[in-house]
Amino acid sequence: MDLKSLYSQIITENSRAVHNRRPVHGATISLEGNNPSCGDDIVLQIKIENGVIEDLGFIGTGCAISQASASLMIDLIKGKKVEEAKELADLYLRMIKGEADEKEYIDKLEDCSALAGVSKVPARVKCAVLAWHTLEDALDQHPV
Repeated sequence: MDLKSLYSQIITENSRAVHNRRPVHGATISLEGNNPSCGDDIVLQIKIENGVIEDLGFIGTGCAISQASASLMIDLIKGKKVEEAKELADLYLRMIKGEADEKEYIDKLEDCSALAGVSKVPARVKCAVLAWHTLEDALDQHPV
């Protein structure tokens, strides 16, 4: 299997995955994000305790890229400290803009790096960054 096929498989599987599509019991932050140009809409719920993202989930609808991005993000971010999650979000957004070093984002973003090719399809960039911008905004609301 070539790399492009593997990345397509990761996106397809995660766009249909349900393990992260759920409300979070005891969420300390809940924030809606939407992409009116594509119709993507999510509510990201996060439970933070002692500076660690203990749990997060999302509810919403959208295209395969937005849904896969949200699910992959949750798999990567869950269990991380808030500051580390912010750094990963920054790296992901730089990757989507084509500004990040490939070795760095493949190592740190794990399966999320499957979305790197979106940077070459400007119409889909908003889909790929919706969950990540919502995460950034939500974490900015959390007292340090």
